[in-house]
Amino acid sequence: MVTRAHDGRRLIVAAADAAALRLGLHPDMPLAHAQALVPGLHIADADPTGDADALDDLAAWCLRYAPLTAADAPDNVWIDAAGCAHLFGGEAAMLADLTARLARAGIAARAAIADTPGAAHAMARHGGEAVVLQGAVTEALAPLPVSALRLESDTAAALRTLGLERIGQLTAAPRGPLARRFGAMLLTRLDQALGRVMEPITPVVPRAAVQRRLGFVEPLLTAEAFATVIDTLTETVCAALDRAGLGARRLDLVFERVDATMQAIRIGLSRPARAPRHLARLLVEQLETVDPGLGIEAIRLVVSLAETLAPVQTGTALIEADDPDIGALVDHLRNRFGAARVYRALPVESDVPERSVRRVPALASGGPAGWPDDLPRPARLLARPQRIHALSVLPDHPPAAFVWRRVRHRIRRADGPERISGEWWRRDREAMAVRDYWAVEDEAGRRFWLYRSGDGVDPASGDLSWYVHGMF
Repeated sequence: MVTRAHDGRRLIVAAADAAALRLGLHPDMPLAHAQALVPGLHIADADPTGDADALDDLAAWCLRYAPLTAADAPDNVWIDAAGCAHLFGGEAAMLADLTARLARAGIAARAAIADTPGAAHAMARHGGEAVVLQGAVTEALAPLPVSALRLESDTAAALRTLGLERIGQLTAAPRGPLARRFGAMLLTRLDQALGRVMEPITPVVPRAAVQRRLGFVEPLLTAEAFATVIDTLTETVCAALDRAGLGARRLDLVFERVDATMQAIRIGLSRPARAPRHLARLLVEQLETVDPGLGIEAIRLVVSLAETLAPVQTGTALIEADDPDIGALVDHLRNRFGAARVYRALPVESDVPERSVRRVPALASGGPAGWPDDLPRPARLLARPQRIHALSVLPDHPPAAFVWRRVRHRIRRADGPERISGEWWRRDREAMAVRDYWAVEDEAGRRFWLYRSGDGVDPASGDLSWYVHGMF
């Protein structure tokens, strides 16, 4: 299948699917030639306007990854990921998540991260590396063809005629003759890719997003001035959210610098909110990451994610509030340390301790009321039990001492054993497995949760090795 368009003189192939490409068809080919090569070719009219709208929608969808995204026709989306990749586990993990989500939506995509938009564009289309290390753009671009610099096809062909087929060769060539022969655009594209010339992007804003923008007669430079503007913006944005019955879950504060570049900070909230003072405080805490450069000429606050927020009855002189609201505290911790580090634990129905707990968002509701009071569990449970060397009398006596991390602990008190059997319905090797747990206290008053693998009688139940699994 191909789509057709008119280039002013004739009908041409505007786009071709994978099967058509394998048959030798390609964009810009005369349609009559394509039909001659492939009889029975499926042809549809191109829809440039619809394609542009869809690309804008895709760029808006990419706001989940960073506050600054932009569509670049016909098939490119910029994402300014500065300061955001760590939220997804690193740059490589961020790209993997992005391409996997697009693939599940039926969109084939190639993505790359680099110091400059031009380098990322080149690597996504021609390079083998998905992530170019900071400062390594020149080396990464050197082996790529000159067409990776987003040049006109005639310019790229003329460069190849002169023997300049790779970007590395172009970088080493004298700039004066290149400018006279090919014009300024060639050197501009090269300098943009190498980071010598800034290439600003025009970020997309969701059509239905609540937003407010303030421009300034004189550029602002100080954090105090930014904080004053933030107070004003949050007041107006929260008033708009209140009228719409919405609460913000994600806010992007975009700083428009006088050099035409932009910077942004993002805050996330654990649940919908529209309290101006709370939102302003979260934004002000992130100001230290903003570089104003020569000055900020405008600031825009965008609610990039909002949810329904119904009115809530607050406490009065006659009615007490049900529970203290810790949402503000959770939001401060999330934005300072990251959402993955702020959570609460819910019990899971499992006898095996490491399977009996799961992490949920800090303000998530639901789940059982708690763990049984008659079987206390340690405040800190190790993700994996750690091997120790213990001295004990079999089969039912606690250890008299143990060595963990090269430190010897003499046990003063012990309580146990609590026998826990394996979950045979999960794994066959757990059918006979047994653990005997002891809560012990050493001479310094430190309390540990230890267990012995095996019942001390049947060798099939365990090898009698000792482990520390938690601390009280």
